[in-house]
Amino acid sequence: GMAATGRVVVTSGQIGWEPTTGAFVSDDFAEQAAQALRNVVAVLRAGGAEPRHLVRLTWYVTDRAAYVAARRAVGAAYRAIVGAHYP
Repeated sequence: GMAATGRVVVTSGQIGWEPTTGAFVSDDFAEQAAQALRNVVAVLRAGGAEPRHLVRLTWYVTDRAAYVAARRAVGAAYRAIVGAHYP
């Protein structure tokens, strides 16, 4: 969701699904993480912000082993989608 007041845009609940279809993009951990990041960026842009304006990201991971195995791909997706901004 999105709530905007003044210069603050707050997003929550972004997950790895394609918002137009409501379907998960893949069973792949890294691809779902990439889609979640694309969703965050889309919400920011809808609120007039950009990825460089991010001040905090919280990741909830239910499978630590899957995260560890995919962390390089997740990092590459982050850099491709968000850039070199690390809140």
